[in-house]
Amino acid sequence: MIKKNATEANQASNRILSGTTIEGEIKSNGDIRVDGKIVGRIDISGKLVVGEKGEVEGEVNCSHANISGKIKGKMEISELLTLQTTAKVNGDIITNKLAVEPGAEFTGSCSMGAVVREIKKENDTKEESSGRTKEQTA
Repeated sequence: MIKKNATEANQASNRILSGTTIEGEIKSNGDIRVDGKIVGRIDISGKLVVGEKGEVEGEVNCSHANISGKIKGKMEISELLTLQTTAKVNGDIITNKLAVEPGAEFTGSCSMGAVVREIKKENDTKEESSGRTKEQTA
């Protein structure tokens, strides 16, 4: 059996193709491209790409996101969120950086920059006070 090292695992790429609907929670250390539909929670350490025909209903947590399709729900992006011209987002966004192309539609609230770092500090403090370390929660 061949073992993948951590670098290879982080570069894993997953695709949800058009015509596919997934309901539930998705967790991954890699990237995900959605051209189908996901109803539920997405929690990934990599990049989320939602194609023009892609739809996500639920909570999203990732490091980078490039949205061309539809998102309905709360999004927490630790680095850069890009809303392409065809993007339609309905929900609250928490991100470090935001890029919005002309034509993109967004309804909801957005917190970005220093606010995100403060939220991360609060969450880390809560984890430490509950007696858990980051390694224990991973």
